[in-house]
Amino acid sequence: MKQPRPLVITGGRLVTPRGIEAGSLRCETGRIVSVGDVTPQEGDALVDAQGALVAPGLVDFGVFAIDKPAFHFGGITRAGLMPDQSPPLDHPARVRFAAQSGKPDFWVHPFAGATLALEGENLAELALMRDAGAKAVATGRRWIGDSGTMLRLLQYAAMLDMVVIAHAEDAGIAGDAVATAGLMATRLGLPSAPAEAEALAVARDIALAEMAGARLHFRQVTTAAALDLVRAAKKRGVAVTAGVTPAHFMLSDLAIRDFRTFARLSPPLREDEDRLAVIDAIADGTIDIVASGHDPRGPEDKRLPFADAEPGMAGAETLLAMVLTLVRDGAIGMERAFDLIARNPAQLLGVQAGALVEGWEADIALIDPEKPWIVDSDKMEAAAGNTPFDKQPAQGRVTALWKGGVEVD
Repeated sequence: MKQPRPLVITGGRLVTPRGIEAGSLRCETGRIVSVGDVTPQEGDALVDAQGALVAPGLVDFGVFAIDKPAFHFGGITRAGLMPDQSPPLDHPARVRFAAQSGKPDFWVHPFAGATLALEGENLAELALMRDAGAKAVATGRRWIGDSGTMLRLLQYAAMLDMVVIAHAEDAGIAGDAVATAGLMATRLGLPSAPAEAEALAVARDIALAEMAGARLHFRQVTTAAALDLVRAAKKRGVAVTAGVTPAHFMLSDLAIRDFRTFARLSPPLREDEDRLAVIDAIADGTIDIVASGHDPRGPEDKRLPFADAEPGMAGAETLLAMVLTLVRDGAIGMERAFDLIARNPAQLLGVQAGALVEGWEADIALIDPEKPWIVDSDKMEAAAGNTPFDKQPAQGRVTALWKGGVEVD
């Protein structure tokens, strides 16, 4: 899909790392060619943004399913795909197929499975999967319990200059828990695990990454104790980054009080003091990425007793609106919001996207940050509408989207 003619977007507010700036944007042959003071040329396609935000297309880091209508609704033009597929992405041919699966109007960046069948034992052929298009290595939904295996993985990935994406939850402690140990889990009689299971996993993996000189990313860090460990590691120069999903800064474990399986997540929702710690970590830079955690689950997985339901949420459509709540609450600025959901994940993927930069891909979204709407699980574009934000009022909608300079319908 090639851009038919140059595109000029005028009358908008450009979202840049420096802040919000009035200006225009010109794109040609799928790339941004000028930003700021732009003079349209004869034959250009003109779009008047009418005061809307002109932002980079969002880059979603660590989704479990490719659901293009949902991603387009949410302004997402690229996504890093977790290896937890059927079959898992532990073979070069599967990685190569996944990397082509979204084109031309959506780009999928697969993550190589760290171990064969994601069982946490034998390392997969990372170099071959890198050559097939893998942008990172991921342990999948589970923690690698064997420290020797994890160290070898980090050493191998460091040699290949690939970031390792880890699941931060000590499986020996978490077991079959479906909730965080505390008053709510006790009241509901649910199998639970202490929040410290996350901090123990984070501490071990940081130590191993430091030994290996590897780049390490925790897909979700959701507790104050674990965030303190990440913060301290960054200060001493460890190449560690951290992510989170909106559920863990918007909701606490109070959301499961009626056995709401849409709030059955992994890691589970935490107590409110941890939720507030996540917001602080987003504000001070300890958390680098906010991702949707997109994992649509049908009624066969969710209409079950809470302890039997599968974890996961359909998050692509609500990612932007939930992050914009942090802007309205004064926790972060608008430029920081797009660092979290576009620029930083693109940098971790190693792709020239996620920012309005000359020469980079023309993945662009027009956004009305104040536009109100109601999250409705019955009307979502996702394959399944299992959102913990069902029926919640939201603000912020994408009004137009371009992938490589071509408008997405």
